[in-house]
Amino acid sequence: MDIEQLDLNLLVTLDTLLAERNVTHAARRLNLSQPAISARLTRLRDLLGDPLLLPSQRGMIPTERALDLQAPLHDAIEAVRRVIAETSPFDPTQIEATIAIAASDYVQYSVLIPLAQIIRAEAPGIRIAWRTIDTARLEEQMVRGEVNLALTTPDTAPETLHMRKLYHESYVTIARPNHPAIHGQINLETFCDLDHVIVSPEGGGFYGPADDALKVLGHERRILLSAPGFLVVPEIVAQSDMIALVPGRVADNRHGRLQILPPPLPVPGFDMALVWHDRTTTHPLHRWLRERIYKLLRTPELAS
Repeated sequence: MDIEQLDLNLLVTLDTLLAERNVTHAARRLNLSQPAISARLTRLRDLLGDPLLLPSQRGMIPTERALDLQAPLHDAIEAVRRVIAETSPFDPTQIEATIAIAASDYVQYSVLIPLAQIIRAEAPGIRIAWRTIDTARLEEQMVRGEVNLALTTPDTAPETLHMRKLYHESYVTIARPNHPAIHGQINLETFCDLDHVIVSPEGGGFYGPADDALKVLGHERRILLSAPGFLVVPEIVAQSDMIALVPGRVADNRHGRLQILPPPLPVPGFDMALVWHDRTTTHPLHRWLRERIYKLLRTPELAS
């Protein structure tokens, strides 16, 4: 085989096809047409003397030869990307791209507005596509390029992905300003007697971190309503006598509409982390965006 006939575009195509195992998905990732990807695959098969990927009911199945090539080929391409990234200047004002970020509604509320302002000022050609996080499919979505970055708790991040801790979040108690039983503070007895709103992302759950803490103290609370996300909870609380425990950032900028109080018992908080796949580690744009998000969340007004 004449290796000079294997140009970088062919090798990148093969690397992408082995990751996606689907011509349509590979074409989308490389911004090429399906016929162009098929033509490159045909040429690769001729040059390497192997079918490489065989049709199946669900995409394509790699041959043994293709599996032997996958890891060393990917490492070699990443090495080339690192060399180029380290020697090429990066100017975010000149970049045009779309970045998909997966996060819960709570994180979207905390990060979306300030991040959008940064992007508009420093990288106006970048578009951010926010997606609701699906931790069960996160690794697959990142391999396929459907999600580029995710913000989630470290314990839910797949071990195969890169992770950088961002901040620690604490819980606060929220109630409406003129609540008949709460006047600037709340004790444990009142906390347990009042009706609560709780968040259950999977839907229908009526148990949370506070219930474990209450159980240790021999108490329990009354949970009247289970909501699928955090953002609706402050609105429910502001218009009723129900109270809720929410992450502190959910209550940010709501002091005029809510009483924001320390919980009357210790409730463990949680860490948040930035998660990404190896395929974007050395990419200048992705590296820049990760650093901007990290710096944003470490500023005094956002970081714990």
